[in-house]
Amino acid sequence: MRDPTEERALILAPRGRDAAVIEQVLNRSGIDNVVCTDVAEWVGCLRSGAGTAIVTEEALAEGDIADLSRWLDAQAPWSDFPLVVLATRQAGPRTRRAAELLRQLGNVVLLERPINAETLTSAVVSSLRARRRQYQARAHLLERERAQHQLRLANEELERRVAERTREVAAAHETLAFALDAAGMSSWDIDVVTGIHRGSPRFDAVFGYEGAGRDWDRETFLAHVLEEDRSIAEEAFAGIVESGRLDLECRIRRTDGAVRWIAMRGQVKRDRAGQASRVAGILMDRSDQHVTEEALRQAQKMEAIGQLTGGVAHDFNNLLTVIVGGLDMMLRRPEQTDRVKRLAEAAMGAARRGEQLTQQLLAFSRRQMLRPQTLNPNRLLLDFRPLAERAATGAVALTFDLDPALDPIRIDPAQFEAAVLNLVVNARDALEGRDGPAHIAVTSRNVRLGTAAVADKDVPPGPYVLVSVTDTGSGIPADKLQRVFEPFFTTKEVGKGTGLGLSQVYGFTRSAKGFAQIESAMGRGTTVSLYFPRSTDPAGEEVGTGPVGAIPLRRAGEGETVLLVEDDEHVLGMAVESLEELSYRVIVTRNANEALAYLHGVERIDILFSDVVMPGGMNGSQLAVEARRIRPDIKILLTSGYVANLDEGQIIGQGELPVLNKPYRRDELARSLRLVLGGERA
Repeated sequence: MRDPTEERALILAPRGRDAAVIEQVLNRSGIDNVVCTDVAEWVGCLRSGAGTAIVTEEALAEGDIADLSRWLDAQAPWSDFPLVVLATRQAGPRTRRAAELLRQLGNVVLLERPINAETLTSAVVSSLRARRRQYQARAHLLERERAQHQLRLANEELERRVAERTREVAAAHETLAFALDAAGMSSWDIDVVTGIHRGSPRFDAVFGYEGAGRDWDRETFLAHVLEEDRSIAEEAFAGIVESGRLDLECRIRRTDGAVRWIAMRGQVKRDRAGQASRVAGILMDRSDQHVTEEALRQAQKMEAIGQLTGGVAHDFNNLLTVIVGGLDMMLRRPEQTDRVKRLAEAAMGAARRGEQLTQQLLAFSRRQMLRPQTLNPNRLLLDFRPLAERAATGAVALTFDLDPALDPIRIDPAQFEAAVLNLVVNARDALEGRDGPAHIAVTSRNVRLGTAAVADKDVPPGPYVLVSVTDTGSGIPADKLQRVFEPFFTTKEVGKGTGLGLSQVYGFTRSAKGFAQIESAMGRGTTVSLYFPRSTDPAGEEVGTGPVGAIPLRRAGEGETVLLVEDDEHVLGMAVESLEELSYRVIVTRNANEALAYLHGVERIDILFSDVVMPGGMNGSQLAVEARRIRPDIKILLTSGYVANLDEGQIIGQGELPVLNKPYRRDELARSLRLVLGGERA
């Protein structure tokens, strides 16, 4: 609300009755007014506030107007104070001093006397109206200044918040970068619209690049992926937009040639239209973790084999009884040909069963690269059944109830067998000391799981293959049932379990994109169920062993020479006799150094037949590589009873170096030689 003094009219007319007359005129018009006696009082009232002023020309001419001039000059930008000056009529122009004085006053309405009341009132009203417009301008200016002040304060607050938020974001980025680096992770980001790929410095370092800022795209990344894993990586990238996630684990080759395991996890960000706009995630070097996991898996296998020791020893002693007893009776009466033949056939059968048992143990315990395959799990379960029966022991009834129409699944066979064996061993332990029938059932079924069934499993609904192991044992208490999949948690007595068996089972099913669950009732038994998503790919071809004798023996016909390398004298003697019986010429050596001496010579050598495991610093696979370097056209056949080293197993398992497994018979040796010398694969 405006101050009332700002609406008043000030009157300065010190001569005669001018001031009184003017006051009367303004009062009749309802205009608030104040009569001032001299210039000093008048200027003081102007400073206090006024809407206009009526002043006579002679009052200005006779008074000191220095203060008035200073007040007028000091007006705010919005103010141009209106004055009504009453002048005396003159015959000629005003003096220069009088004109200059009117100019200094500025906003002046000049009225020559005599004037009537109506004219004076009109002039005063007009001046007050002009002054009100100035007040409005003042209000607008004040409002604008207030708004500008508020805006300035808001900008300052915004700048403060932006600076604070920038510091927080920088600190968060630094913390995230530190945490990712501490965890051995790196971040990556792909703009789907522009195709721009970004990665943290550690991302480049994982691949062996120094510094940061490399341009990455899908092709550049896939070029680093090992050829064996490239299809897995391509499949993961192809499905990322549809699934909304990237979950890839594969091997890469760094710029320095080192092979590393990496894991990439990512998620798609979509725009309002549902289109993928960005993909971001992390990359981890999991090489050390893979080594640890492989050691854990191997330890689990060896623990399971330890559980099998009693049954295996019993089986081997039975086989050795047949072999040793038969040989003893043959040596006592070698002249009884029919009897010798019958005993030899029995010993051979026992030896072959021992070979089969050994191969099962080796296949289970051998360290090997994990390679998922699409297959029918029934085939694995049936092949694995003899080993499972030995784990269950004869006091436990082990039954297999397998759905003949079972769908294929994509799993690693060795991990699957390890998981089933762990479950069978756990079931057997749960049956110890139980009265009544002891029974373990292995079951396979096709099932379809709805949304409710997988709500808390982190897997999609759909068709699954169920493989379960059920026992009639003592059961697991409810308070321990929720912890059975935890690493190192065990319900067994000290020294009878590591607590890693079920954690291995759980981890295996998760890696196969499935899940495991357990149900148990005290006194009635336990069921562990493994669920695997049905594979849309057909199961792989299952190659049978077939009778070896179906292929006719191949004898040497053109003096082919075999360079034989074997450090065991008994095996060496048997191999020489078999080769010579097949009409081959044999060069006998007992280690790689002796063989290399012949290879550097000029003597004819058609095929190198070498044991894999040998003393002397160079094994059979390394000798084969060196032999190829010396004689590129030489044929090679390796033999071994057990490949202990993982890298060695990879070298000889690539197909270029065929392997004849020990023990072998003469006809199996002849067949392998025939295939290798004929350019076929053994």
